[in-house]
This record gives sequence, structure tokens and C-alpha cells, in this order.
Amino acid sequence: MEKAAEETSAKRSDGVVKGEASLKPEFLTSKDKFHEFIDTEWQGSKGGKIGENETVEESKETSVEEPETKKLKLDPEERNEAEKPDRKRLRGQNKSRPHIKPTTYDEKRLCQSVKANKECPFGDKCYFYHDVAAYMANKPADIGESCYLYDTFGKCAYGLSCRFAKAHTTPDFKNMEKADLVKTYEDRTVVTNSLSKDLQNRLRKRAVDFEKSAEYLKTLSNNKDNREQRGNGEACAAEVHPDPTGEAKCASTEAKTPETSSTEAEKQASLEKPASVKTIGPLTDTDVIKLRACEKKQVDFQDKLYLAPLTTCGNLPFRRVCKRFGADITCGEMAMCTNLLQGQQSEWALLKRHESEDLFGVQVEGCFPDTMTRCAELINNNTDVDFVDINSGCPIDLVYKKGGGCGLMTRNRKFEQIVKGMNCVLDVPLTVKIRTGVQEKCSLAHKLIPEMKKWGVSMITLHGRSREQRYTKLADWDYISTCSKLASPVPLFGNGDILSYEDAMKARETGVSGIMIARGALIKPWIFTEIKENRHWDISSSERLDNLRDFTNFGLEHWGSDTRGVEKTRTFLLEWLSFMCRYIPVGLLERVPQKINERPPYYMGRNYLESLMASQNVGDWVRISEMLLGPVPKNFNFLPKHKANAYK
Repeated sequence: MEKAAEETSAKRSDGVVKGEASLKPEFLTSKDKFHEFIDTEWQGSKGGKIGENETVEESKETSVEEPETKKLKLDPEERNEAEKPDRKRLRGQNKSRPHIKPTTYDEKRLCQSVKANKECPFGDKCYFYHDVAAYMANKPADIGESCYLYDTFGKCAYGLSCRFAKAHTTPDFKNMEKADLVKTYEDRTVVTNSLSKDLQNRLRKRAVDFEKSAEYLKTLSNNKDNREQRGNGEACAAEVHPDPTGEAKCASTEAKTPETSSTEAEKQASLEKPASVKTIGPLTDTDVIKLRACEKKQVDFQDKLYLAPLTTCGNLPFRRVCKRFGADITCGEMAMCTNLLQGQQSEWALLKRHESEDLFGVQVEGCFPDTMTRCAELINNNTDVDFVDINSGCPIDLVYKKGGGCGLMTRNRKFEQIVKGMNCVLDVPLTVKIRTGVQEKCSLAHKLIPEMKKWGVSMITLHGRSREQRYTKLADWDYISTCSKLASPVPLFGNGDILSYEDAMKARETGVSGIMIARGALIKPWIFTEIKENRHWDISSSERLDNLRDFTNFGLEHWGSDTRGVEKTRTFLLEWLSFMCRYIPVGLLERVPQKINERPPYYMGRNYLESLMASQNVGDWVRISEMLLGPVPKNFNFLPKHKANAYK
């Protein structure tokens, strides 16, 4: 440890450490001193009541490590090789992390019949509480004195189960309301695109009619039949041989079989069959199935700031935070088309739209024309969106091995059929998100983009990395510039490595129509304000805590203010903090701006809260969550979804 510390100090004295952000020397510290300071101050803030034993228990509870993988029995020679240190960096996902069901946090709840003032159909066999006083006595303690839902909407839908119930319940356990606020929100739909029970049942019973999709898929099957017939004809032509009379005859076509004659008769009958709707004169709406491009809803994408669709972290509460900071375009998390068609509630939740999202789209993933076309028609008929995005850039194995995500970039015919099919059934623009390619040194985007223009794509987003690279190298903005010229006049958005307004200015110089921001928004959501105002914002730790408080309030509104909702909000907050801890305040930097590929060294902030927010320890993130959502339950467990490339 001492040798390592001496080496790092020597490196810093010579100059900047490669891959590490450059901070002012007075703020730099060591790992041990940093954590000692954090722990000491945290105990002091609790009044010094925590003993040594309690500190150890707390660290065990909150600092969760990834479960070890099963070890195989090795031969002596292999064992010696296995003992050598693995020099590979940690990357990817924590696939074996613990998953805790929400029910474990709130095992015994108040019966719904009591809330609705009805008789319980299960009687004495019912597992839940029927005695309100007994439920309130055993319920976890309230987190705070004021309920965000009650203060905002005039009533709390969670009633006695709310973790802020004292703010809106009377001594005799009745729920209070604010009549004026209730009236304000009476005819107002704050969140749209929810899955109705009727639609869910019809999807499960496969009773939903996909009329437009069926017509398009019929043309696909007809084209396939025609190709097969042409193939048979070519094979037949190869068998043609001259006879003595000089006439060429084909053995297979000398006489028509009954089957071929019947199919030709059917085709002739279908051509002679009169139209289902008799029309005289000009065309009517029934004659035209597909909307022309000029009739589709038009969206102005030019010079907009686009918050990328982010799996797990790009939830509705986080998008609301980014909208406050100036994001122009928002998009829901990636949804699997097959799950949407099956009516899965969890997948439909990804399509929800808040009223503050004025330019909103949804992103879908799939690998077959039939499911993607039906999914597009389902979204078109049952949701309120401004555009639909196809994810053909997802690098994860689960999606890629099925032919979706990045896999679509290598399956041109399927990709074309998917784009044309979705365009056929949608009344809104269709956009596509792609990467440079699959392999690092074999780019495909420049070949695909001219084709996508012919297919009718309204906008293209290009992430300047291949699937193979993931996030290990810098995005190739020179390649994005080349592709933007090929895409014109179709707008092309660039994506990759934007963490400051200076990065955004350099990106705009490449000629792109707009900028998509992903990890940069997770690390500092106020990046949208910085770009629009052309400045570096040295945001204080208290302002950052206020942003986190806004997120928790939006989370309680979205997921609920009962125990389940609180713990779900906490989980998503901790996922966000696993990215936000990488932010280095502007006032501490020796060289501005911070680069996205530079890891922060251990440093002391200008106050305790700033230092706490800089911690890369899961236990410290849990402490921040406790400042906003109260203490964690005894059985609480958390491990972040993503491993950072250079962080441990």
C-alpha cells in the first residue's frame, strides 16, 4: 500500500496521471484518509451515538460486494496459472447481483377491503390486516412530516399505507383532502400512455386486430412467393437444351400441372373481383391505406438537445429532472416489442409520458418484421407519442444474439422490411439509432445510411463507437461528420463523450443536426443548461442535493409513497448515484472541463456533503438516500447494475 501511494505521488509530481482528471493539489487525498473523513463526519452528524460495533455492522449491511462465481476444481498446473493476478479491467454488468422482490419490504399490508369500506371476501383466512389500529402500530415509522403527493395534488392515493401518512390522516385514521387542489387536477391527465386492463386482456387473448400490419405482411409473403417462382424459373432455364428442330423446350414446363393452373385462375379471379367499396371519380380515404410522407406528423429535430433513451436510469422521474434543465427531446427506455405485444405491465410502464415532456418518443427493439410492424401499429393506436425509434445499436448479448440491436445492422433485408413495415402503419415519424458497426475496424454506418434514406427514415442517431468497443475508447466524431454529410437532407444526431458545453460546440462543428447526450446527463443533468448558456456551472453540493430531492419526490409520485414505492425510488436513486459520483466540481479542477473518460482521483470537497457525493462506495450512496428517504430496511441489499470501467 505504501509503495503504491509513493508511486502515485511520484506520478503526480511529474505531471498529470494518464486517464485521471487533473485536480488542484490542495484537494487531493488518499483513499484511506478520504473514507476515514467520511465515516467520522457521518458519525458526528448522528450525535456520536454510533459505537464501533454498530459502525462495523452498518458497513457490512450497506457495502455489498458482487457474489463470487462458482469455482471449478483445477489440476495442480492449472491452479498455479489461476493464482496469477488477472490484469483485465472490470467491465460490463453485475450479472449475479442480488435481486430483492418489492414484497419483502412490506410483507403484511392493510387489506384492500378495509380501504374501500367493503366486506373482505376471504374472511378469517385473509392474510392482511383488517384492524387499522394494529396495522398502524406495526407499520414502519413515517419518513417525514409532509407528504409530497398531498401537498401537490390535494390528496394521497396511498392513504394509511403512505410513509408520510401523519400529514394527511386524522386521529381516527381518516384520509384528509384539499378540495381546491383536488379540483385543479380533476380533469387533468398528468401521465399518459398507461396500459388499460381492457387492452391488456385483449393482448393476452390475441384479440387485437392488426389490420394495417396484416396487409403489409401479406405483401411481404407475396414478394417472397414471387422470388421463389423466379428462382424456379431460373433453375428451369438452366435445364433448357436445343432439340433437332431448333426449338428450345423445358422438360419441367412442357405441361402445366393442375396446381399451377388453379393458382393462375385464382389470381385472375382476384384481379377481376370488384372492389369492396364502389367508387366513382376521385380517390377516397378507403382507397389509400398508407399515409404519404407529407401527411405524417412533422417534427422539427433541428438543433435540439436529445436526452438518450437510457436503460434503468432513463426513467420518467429522471427525464423530468432533465426537462427542468433544458432537454428538448426525451425518449422512453428501450422496450422489447414481443413483451409489449404480450401486454406485460412492466414493459408498458416504459412508454409512460409526463405532461412536461413536450417532444417525446418511445424506443422499441425487435428482430422480425411481423412483430415490429404489429408493435408499431399497437403504439400508434393506443399511445400519445411524437415519434417512434428503432434500437439497432444495443450491444448486449441477450439482444444481439437474437438478431436485434446491433445485429440488425448486418441483416439489411430484415432491417429494410422492419423500417418499411413500421413506416407503413405509423402516423408519426420513424427514427433509427445505430452504432458505427459491430467490429471495431469494420464500420457499416456509412453503407447503411444511404439505404435508410430510401427506406423513409425521418432521423438517424449515430453513436460513434462499435459494438465491440462498448465504452472503452473515445467516440469517432470524424466518422460521425462523414456520415452526417451522407445522411443529408435527413437529420443526423451525433452521440458520444459529451460532458461539457465545449464538447457540444466541437460536436456541432462536425455538421450534425443535433446532439444526443447519454452518460453526460447521468453524471451531470445540468449539462443541458450549460450547453444552452455556453458556460461551466460550478454547482454547489446543496443544489445537487435539491436535484436529488426533486428526483425522489417525482419517484414517490410515479412509483408510490408506500413502503414498496419508497424502496423502488431508493433503488433507482442509487443506480443514478453510481454515475453521478463521477462528477468533479468545476472549482476543484485544475484543467477545465472534465473529460468523460477521465476518472476522478480521491479528493476532499469544499464541504462534507461535496465529499460524500464524490464517494464511489455503495455504502455512502445509501447514506445519501437515507438523507432523503429515511433509513433502509433491515433486509435491504443493493449492488449497481453497471460496473464502471476503471472504478472499483
